[in-house]
Amino acid sequence: MQNGGSARGYQELSSRRGCVAVRGYGPRAASLGYDARGKRITKRASGKTKTEAKDKLRELLRDLDDGLPVASDNYTVSDAVSYWLTYGLSKKAASTAANYECMANKHIMPSLGTRKLRQLTAEDVDRWLALKAKTLSTRSLMLIHSILGRSIRHAQARDRVKRNVAALCDIPNGQPGRPSKALTFAQVQAILQAAEKARLHAYIVLSLLTGARTEQLRALRWSAVDLEGLPDADPPVPPSIAVWRADRVGGDTKTPKSRRTLGLPQLCVDALRRHRERQQAIRGATVPSGDDLVFATRAGKPLRAGNVRRDFRKVADKAGLSGNEWTPREMRHSFVSVLSDNDVPIEHISRLVGHRGGSAVTERVYRLQIRPVITKGAEAMDAIFGPPSPPDRRSERPRWGALTSEAGTLEPSHGFDPSQPDQASDAWDAWDASPAPASEPPAPPDC
Repeated sequence: MQNGGSARGYQELSSRRGCVAVRGYGPRAASLGYDARGKRITKRASGKTKTEAKDKLRELLRDLDDGLPVASDNYTVSDAVSYWLTYGLSKKAASTAANYECMANKHIMPSLGTRKLRQLTAEDVDRWLALKAKTLSTRSLMLIHSILGRSIRHAQARDRVKRNVAALCDIPNGQPGRPSKALTFAQVQAILQAAEKARLHAYIVLSLLTGARTEQLRALRWSAVDLEGLPDADPPVPPSIAVWRADRVGGDTKTPKSRRTLGLPQLCVDALRRHRERQQAIRGATVPSGDDLVFATRAGKPLRAGNVRRDFRKVADKAGLSGNEWTPREMRHSFVSVLSDNDVPIEHISRLVGHRGGSAVTERVYRLQIRPVITKGAEAMDAIFGPPSPPDRRSERPRWGALTSEAGTLEPSHGFDPSQPDQASDAWDAWDASPAPASEPPAPPDC
């Protein structure tokens, strides 16, 4: 030992795995064994006092006893997030990865990026979320919290940190986001009329009349379209589309229940036939094959979400709406709204839109589009128990001075005494039995 080092402290630390070197009052070092090249692995710790340096070394040795490699104290939140964005999103679409990277660079890196990952606390995350809640929606808060938590969990699995402090924090309520909305029936009719000569006429008709997701229609191929059906079968099979693929990574639909076959209304059949004729005219004499996309660019390539959004907003502007306030996915919302307004049960709507969780998901996601007043029970009870009884008119009784009978107005000066129970009862019975006026009479003057 040198420079007053404590032999007792040296022996205590040396009894653990590895060896501790105490060098005066400067940095303390622990030998953690040898690497694959036979070079000694040494970790150093320093502090304002010898005791503080030894405490840090004890922490290093505790990590070794727990079977954890000793992580660098210089590993920051920015390092963890960057590593996850690079290696943790291999199964995600390029657009999803780009969105995550944008959110991380804008909201995580400036606030928490330089913080040492091992020193990050739950209080730091709470304060960060509270600050972001002043400007971001709840949905955006959920996203950036997820990015941070998944990055730390990724680093935790690689022994960079012992626990995930982001998982200990609740997400506060953010600012109100863009509300969900749907077209009214009149607006749907205006959209259909405005889209008749548009390039995406059939796309818009299918979105509004079948409720298919926009990414499912972009991936739809002619092999999945049956415009004839089997009218002579028993029971008859209507024209249909098989929604089995989507414009997503791997080509799969959002959920297993999203894979479904939908019957086509006649408007959809007519629109698809005209659309196929237009495709054939553009490509010459070539008839679209089964592998060809139903909705594609003029070069036959898949449509992007931006292509559909741009053309739909042009149609919305032509229909007298503000195109910038509407998106293609709201045609699906409008499908739910129109069905609900026409008394289609929520269970049927749920199956049509392909919700995995059934009607509970439909009610939660499209709660603003579901008809709020359920009248079937009241109508059924009226039919069971007969017509309603005449209304009770006692609450409509006028003042004494305006009480009338066949003899005319009964005023106290005409011999009618309201204080006499028999006279009052007879007068009220006569008034209650009289037919209700066609309209409310003007309020009688005060007596």
